[in-house]
Amino acid sequence: MPITKVTRNYQITIPAEIRKALGIKEGEYLTVELRGDEIVIKRARKKWKTFRLGRKLTAEELEMISEEVMEEEMSWEP
Repeated sequence: MPITKVTRNYQITIPAEIRKALGIKEGEYLTVELRGDEIVIKRARKKWKTFRLGRKLTAEELEMISEEVMEEEMSWEP
């Protein structure tokens, strides 16, 4: 069983063998849950909004998209 250390900023590193086995990539979101005296870390299941590359967007469309994303982010619960 791999061991990891808590840094002074209360961060941990997921051991390489675990990251590779689960395919966890840099920038992914994970949820953290407390179960009794255990910490459970899971991949967050979130579908992110995307738009087609190369499509020309108007300033109004960009504003609308950014507002939707901000509203979604504020309401998101893991």
